Parts: sequence; structure tokens; C-alpha cells
Amino acid sequence: MASNLTKPENKKVLTRSDITKLGYMSNFLQISFNYERMQAGGWLFSMLPFLKKIYKDDKEGLALAMRDNLTFINTSPPLVSFLMGLLLSLEESKQDRSIINGLKNALFGPLAGIGDAIFWFTVLPIVAGISSSFAMQGSVLGPILFLVVYLIIFFAKIPLAHLGYGLGTKALDWIQQYSSIISNAATILGVTVVGGLIARTVHINILSTFEFIEGQTFSLQENFLDSILPNLLPIAYTLLLYWALKKKNVNPVWLILGTFVLALLFSYLGVL
Repeated sequence: MASNLTKPENKKVLTRSDITKLGYMSNFLQISFNYERMQAGGWLFSMLPFLKKIYKDDKEGLALAMRDNLTFINTSPPLVSFLMGLLLSLEESKQDRSIINGLKNALFGPLAGIGDAIFWFTVLPIVAGISSSFAMQGSVLGPILFLVVYLIIFFAKIPLAHLGYGLGTKALDWIQQYSSIISNAATILGVTVVGGLIARTVHINILSTFEFIEGQTFSLQENFLDSILPNLLPIAYTLLLYWALKKKNVNPVWLILGTFVLALLFSYLGVL
């Protein structure tokens, strides 16, 4: 005789189109960014239509879900749809609120590190450097390339939302296992790319020349600096700005203005 105590299976409430819509809604993550709860307002705004569909007439359950989704969060916008989809799958299966909150708090930090390393420090700087090179040569391919890559990142939020929703709780073990590896690898690649971009985009050339023998001149830039270490001045000035920014906490605006002033001054004196 079959047992009458069998727990009924949770029925799916959200449809595939709902998760696709979630991918678009995740773009509102930073609409009310503030220094108290960071992205919490935009996070709740993105999640709310689907929470309402899940809880329907359960006002108390919806209120608790809204409260928990308005807590502090600061994560990577390109990857946030993955986390939203993952948590919605838990909301839909009516998991314990402590599990949902714990998973959210455990994952938004690592996802921020992975997303920043991959997108802001690697993909976009590389594409920006390539696009700038094309643009500096007068090619329209430069802005088009950057726009295409940016749109790919934008629309990638949709499959990421489906991925997170489909994985559910299975994603926790996978992320914990590989997040540090992916983050470290992406960070190393990003630092390497930024170093290459310095040599590619920062130009400091000393124009001063000296005449030792009549008819023969000595260029400080070509005959001395470039022969010792090409692009020595660009990397040195970049490291100087980094030191002032990180160690002395100099306002970035002052560093930018100072760079403009120095460039104009030395250009006027004929040094650069």
C-alpha cells in the first residue's frame, strides 16, 4: 500500500520566457546604487516580477523574500543574471530562507571578483586597445568592434540566467571548487594585458637632442632610453601614478589634471 506521507513535488512556476526576461531585467542592477546597500535596490527591482509570480497570494512569503532581497549586495553586473537565476530556482522550490540568504552572501563576492577580472580587466581592455588602434588609423572598424563585443556581453546575461536557474543548488559545489582558479588566472591575464596596453597607448618621447660634433646629434630618446629599455618612460610614469593613487591616496582627478598640466608644460618647453 502506497504511503500517503509522500512529499508532493514542487511544480515549476517560472517559464523559459520568464528566465529570458530575467536576463534583461538584470541590467537594472545599478539603477539605485548607494553606499549603504550598494546594488540592493536594483537587485530587488530585477527580481520582484518573478518573486510575485512565485509567491502569488502568499503575501507573507513575498514580504520575507523582498526583505531578504533588499540586503547589501555588490557583485559583477555581467554575471549577476547567473546568481539571480540560481536564487530564483531556490525561491521557486521553497527552500529555507537561511539557505537562500547564505548562498547569496557566499556567492556575490566571488562572482564580483571573477566578473571584474574577466570583463573589466581582461576582455574590455583588450578590445578597447584593439579598437583604439583601428580608430587611430581612421578605420570605422574600431568603434564597430567595441560595440559588437559590448553587445555580446550584454546579451550573454540571458544564457547565464538560464544556466543559473537550471543548475540550482548544484552550482554551489562547482563555483566553490573553481572560482579561485578562474579568478586567479583571469587576474594574471588581465595584468599582462594592462602592461601591454601601457606600452601601446601611453606615449612619452623626449625631443631634446644634443650636438657633440658638428653635424652629428645625439637623441636622448632614441640613442639612450630606447636602447636601454623601450617604453621605459611610459611604464615609469604609469607606476608613479599607481603609487600616488594606492599608497598616497591621491584623488584620481588631481592625477588626471596633473598629467594634462605636465603634458602642456613640457610640450610648450619643447621637451616632449
